Amino acid sequence: MKTALTAIALLTVMGSAHANPFEKGDPKIGKTLVDKSCISCHAQMFGGDGSKIYTRADRKVKTPQQLAARVAACNANTGANWFPEDEIHVDAYLNQQYYKFK
Repeated sequence: MKTALTAIALLTVMGSAHANPFEKGDPKIGKTLVDKSCISCHAQMFGGDGSKIYTRADRKVKTPQQLAARVAACNANTGANWFPEDEIHVDAYLNQQYYKFK
């Protein structure tokens, strides 16, 4: 069921032809979720505040679809138990803060 909901969320994001691929997300809510569930893991992996995961030269995420897929995978792998709309909020925050996809 969770996989189906994630797939629906990804299709919603991928099917969007708008200037902001994550316009349905709220970056403020996304920041709260990232601060609560992501920072400590990313800091362990990359040091500092963990933001190097987003800014490193060999970053894995190069498209809005890859961002949505990466957030969904982290959610599933860490047991954050976010709903699909939570993932979209995180996508919106990360896009606004680091990726700037249009």
